Amino acid sequence: MSHVVDVIVEDDRWRESLERLAGIAVPAALTGLEDCEVAVMGCDDARIATLNESFRGKARPTNVLSWPSAARRPDIAPIEPELGDIAIAFETCAREAAEQGKPFEAHVIHLLVHATLHLLGHDHADAAEAERMEAEEVRILNALGYRDPYASGINVSAGD
Repeated sequence: MSHVVDVIVEDDRWRESLERLAGIAVPAALTGLEDCEVAVMGCDDARIATLNESFRGKARPTNVLSWPSAARRPDIAPIEPELGDIAIAFETCAREAAEQGKPFEAHVIHLLVHATLHLLGHDHADAAEAERMEAEEVRILNALGYRDPYASGINVSAGD
């Protein structure tokens, strides 16, 4: 199984870490699937605020956004290899990590796993879906050696 993770760096602060972190998080979330492709863009708060307003009608920065290439259900493997795109904002990620007392790397890995699961059809629109998605995130992060991001009681929803 080979996955392609295309990394686009719009904000130079991502230059040292995004390719490595995306190369860990995205394939981990795609375990069990074959030959998937995901694009990850590292940007700043201004860029993600523009994207958030354009696509979600929310004129403010957010930590991560995802755009699936097709509607999917998490219980059905995707047919096409191109899963979609992810954008992640440096300032918001750094601020949230500091506020939550988490290492920046762990927070970014969590957000990239979260966004990749969205590309696979996972959602958190209702409590049952959120519980399933969080359990999947925790399982993936534990397999990577990261602790449960929800265990602290601080829960900053990705993309909200």
